[in-house]
This record gives sequence, C-alpha cells and structure tokens, in this order.
Amino acid sequence: MLKPGGRFAVSDVVTRGEISPAIRQSVLLWVGCVAGALEDVEYRDQLAAAGFEQIDIEPMRIYRAEDARELLYAEGIDVDALGPQVDGKFMSAFVRAVKPAGAFENQCCGPTCCR
Repeated sequence: MLKPGGRFAVSDVVTRGEISPAIRQSVLLWVGCVAGALEDVEYRDQLAAAGFEQIDIEPMRIYRAEDARELLYAEGIDVDALGPQVDGKFMSAFVRAVKPAGAFENQCCGPTCCR
C-alpha cells in the first residue's frame, strides 16, 4: 500500500489489444512473461480501481514477430502465419501512477495509525 501522494512505477510487459490463448502460448517461447501480461486497458482499469490517478503506460519497445523469427522457427512455429496476429501486440513499458494525496484520509490502516 502506498501512502497518499505515493508514486507507483514498474517496468512490465503489456499487450496492446486482445491476444488469443493459443497465441499467448506460442509467444511464451520468446517472451517469458507474456502469459500473464495485462492488456493496456485492463492495466489502467485495475490501477484506477485501486485508487490511482495520473496513470501512464509508456511503451519502451514494441515487439515484432520478426524479433523472434529464429527462436520460433527452431520451435517449429510458422512465423509467417503467426506474425500478423502478434506483430506489434506486445510491448515492454514503464507503467506509472500516483495515489491521490487524500486517498486514505478517513481510513484506518492498522492499530498504530488510527486517530
């Protein structure tokens, strides 16, 4: 839990748009943490539901099917068939958000902080 005014910042793999389960499993061969990656809209929604504001997802690298051609080919995956379904759909990104200053003014967070 962040104190009011605290900032959330992580580097994560994020998807752009919906990805089918079959594609997630294939892409898992070349981006190890894709299986659990959140879609950018879902990431924003979950941070907002947790009370964060000023949510920003800054793409650092957008992955192309060509980036994994050699590895996928070695695994017997047809990159040319898979490519159009995944090209540009995965990115590494900085995710940032701020917990508003008055977020917990009237809430008790434990026995030592109640007023």
